[in-house]
Amino acid sequence: MGEIFLARDDVLGREVAVKVLAERYAQDESLRERFQREALAAARLSGNHNIVTIFDVGEHDGRPIIVMEYLAGGSLDKRIDRKRPFETGQVLDWLDEAASALDAAHEAGIVHRDVKPGNLLLDERGHVKVADFGIASAAGMDSFTQTGTILGTAGYLSPEQARGERATAASDRYALGVVAWELLTGRRPFESETPTAEAFAHANAPVPSVHAANWALPASFDPVFQRALAKDPSARYAHASEFLAELRGALHEDAGDTRVIEHDSIESGWTEPVAQKTPSTRPASAQHPSARRWLVPLLVVALIAGGVVAAILATRDSKPQAASRTVIRTVTSPGTTVRQTVTSRAAPPSTTSAAPSGSSGTALNDAGFARMRAGDYAGALPLLEQAVQKLNGTGSTSEAYADYNLAYTRRALGQCTDVLTLLDRSQAIQGHRKEIDQLRKDAHKTCA
Repeated sequence: MGEIFLARDDVLGREVAVKVLAERYAQDESLRERFQREALAAARLSGNHNIVTIFDVGEHDGRPIIVMEYLAGGSLDKRIDRKRPFETGQVLDWLDEAASALDAAHEAGIVHRDVKPGNLLLDERGHVKVADFGIASAAGMDSFTQTGTILGTAGYLSPEQARGERATAASDRYALGVVAWELLTGRRPFESETPTAEAFAHANAPVPSVHAANWALPASFDPVFQRALAKDPSARYAHASEFLAELRGALHEDAGDTRVIEHDSIESGWTEPVAQKTPSTRPASAQHPSARRWLVPLLVVALIAGGVVAAILATRDSKPQAASRTVIRTVTSPGTTVRQTVTSRAAPPSTTSAAPSGSSGTALNDAGFARMRAGDYAGALPLLEQAVQKLNGTGSTSEAYADYNLAYTRRALGQCTDVLTLLDRSQAIQGHRKEIDQLRKDAHKTCA
């Protein structure tokens, strides 16, 4: 489409990226008008934090220009290693951000038409922002039957685009499915020797198994991609976020069904998330990060006839347990009044409190989380403190999880050091979550 320059805004003192329409296009008056019209439409999306911000649209030496934010992280296309895929959790985080951007654009009536790794840019914290909304349409390049300029991205064309039809929001979602496949396997689903052959395969070939392309992925991903890459646009997911929710659900299912419930603590009204998990043969390292790093110790809640509810923490192995305490209180719900008896035991002392030297921040967080699940908060504390120190400033989801886990562990041990600060940092990365809100509310009562 043109040239891109790194420039400096002397008024605001910031670096910006300036896209200048290629001279061969600039000579076409209708195309120049369309380019500016598309750029102005895309500028309406600049408030979305997952869409590249457009600062200005204008002309320079008779050529249309777009001034936009400069993202130092480059594109996902530059990071793709054709020999191996990315880690699944990281891919899903990136796709979540891209899906959020596409859904917002579609809601505003704007179709991207050229979703590909080269248009998924990374900021300095590793978060994805989608660039170049409407550019393909401005150049008349949103279908395969246009001039050869489209051939470079034939790998992401929807079947309808390959047939020469106009792109729609469903076309964008199809392209996101192709991007997801590529990031998870290291190759595109219909990768061929020529762009023409690849475009033909998009329109006619059956969707191959993503599990067969990468055996580390669960087989339950296959039906998700069958729908995401359906030939019929109406058969695809109605929203990009729905596609991502299905992928996460399939990963969850493969690791063992895990969900978070709310349980009133035995004293001070502190509410903690409690994991309920079915048996799984998958190791903890294979589970999705949001399932294995946020959850805390397993409580088994037994309902006893007569209206008495007992929540008992089981003893582990033959290690001595700290003295238990019991609180009895009345709980009233619509039409029912019961007595609740809760028994709690402190966790056994930790026998090892340090991960092997050289462990990554993510590995330290996982090790600390495993101790949290076992009820060993004292053992989890030094691991999580090391994890937070190593991950600090990375802006990754691992940093968000580690911050939350350390805050939770300190609160469980009756400590207040930086609990509220850790929760603020976690939310700044992770966004709003009810678990953070609840823990912050509880901490305010005793730590503020």
